[in-house]
Amino acid sequence: MNSSDPKIGQAILDSVEDGVFTVDHEWRIAYFNRAAERITGLSRHEVIGRRCCDIFHASICESGCALRYTLQTGEPIVNRAAFIIDAKGRKMPIRISTSELRDEKGRLVGGVETFRDLSQVEELRRELEARFSLGDIIGRSRAMRELFGILPAIAASDSTVVIHGASGTGKELFARALHDLSPRRAKRFVAINCGALPDALLESELFGHKAGAFTDARTDKVGRFAHAEGGTLFLDEIGDVSPAMQVRLLRVLQEHEFEPLGSVEPLTTDVRIVAATHRDLAKLVEQGTFREDLYYRINVIRLELPSLVGRREDIPLLVDHFIDRFNRLQDKDVVGVADEVMALLMSHDFPGNARELENIIEHAFVLCRGSVIELQHLPPELVAIRSPGGAGVSRAMSLRALETLHITDALRRNHGNRQAAARELGIHPSTLFRKIKALAIEVPEGDGRRRDG
Repeated sequence: MNSSDPKIGQAILDSVEDGVFTVDHEWRIAYFNRAAERITGLSRHEVIGRRCCDIFHASICESGCALRYTLQTGEPIVNRAAFIIDAKGRKMPIRISTSELRDEKGRLVGGVETFRDLSQVEELRRELEARFSLGDIIGRSRAMRELFGILPAIAASDSTVVIHGASGTGKELFARALHDLSPRRAKRFVAINCGALPDALLESELFGHKAGAFTDARTDKVGRFAHAEGGTLFLDEIGDVSPAMQVRLLRVLQEHEFEPLGSVEPLTTDVRIVAATHRDLAKLVEQGTFREDLYYRINVIRLELPSLVGRREDIPLLVDHFIDRFNRLQDKDVVGVADEVMALLMSHDFPGNARELENIIEHAFVLCRGSVIELQHLPPELVAIRSPGGAGVSRAMSLRALETLHITDALRRNHGNRQAAARELGIHPSTLFRKIKALAIEVPEGDGRRRDG
């Protein structure tokens, strides 16, 4: 049997799992395989002869058609993410690849595109995010899983909590999670940044004031303590509070009562205090700028939030989370980031932590007109850090660096214990050993091979 028989070729294409279609010079569909019928819900008889954009209504049809790019440049597209609308009007995530279509004499006669249904993959991704999230907090790293494990018990108590972490690590998110998990969740969660206000204004904001207490105080004002009655009061940047204000806060914590400015009648209060700071309170106590008695009053339970660079494995989850958020806010259909972008994000040090990552994704959304965030959509200063002099980022090198970072971080977290690192990475120890050798990774000193993690 002649292997070049068109019927044999069609039978082969009808047996593959990916959708396949071809177009001519006028962008009219000439071939549509069975997988394409299954994925779109349209029969080949309905689509043959019609323009592909009228069939797929893809997110890239108008702003960045992959097949048009291939036919104009001769360069194939491989695994680009996009959305299409199926016959029932449902938005469906897909990955597409494109190539030129030439006849026996090498003349360009059209193009061919393959596409894969990612609906199940997207559903699994959402299940994974739900599994590794607590409210708006996202993470699957060991540090985050440990925090997720203890938060319910801490929330169930009424003890004062101090949350320590660098800027952008999500201190207020954790405070809100404690409130939402607590018996006080039916009451208010009230937040105030103590470091942003001068003493006089902070005192009024916290405790309220009576009419006439000071110039312009024409009416009574309810303070944050009264507003949060029965609920939770979040005191952000408590390490920046002045010594005088520390005395007033200490009294409230000890006596559970306060006096509004201009009043001589104390008011009782029933609020749970959750404080937060990026500063080392113990060191401030040693320096004499933070009261020792207040320190012990608020430091009953301490939560230490990890920096983003200390939990790089959470970056892909956070990227997906922020993409979902901005898709909803901006009514867009961005489905992900290019491999080079993910490699760049995974290798960045993120001095601004998760807030910096969120800002990067928001910046990219402003510039991205297609369905995939590319390097050119990122802030220029971020790309410049990775590629000095404006040189492009090598995809192969970036992905190699990405894998090296991932393994190195796992080894560091497990103190050089290869068995424990392999378990955390979800790979066999022998696979990890080969990768360590192939990537020339130096195992941290204090090799913990005998430790069981």
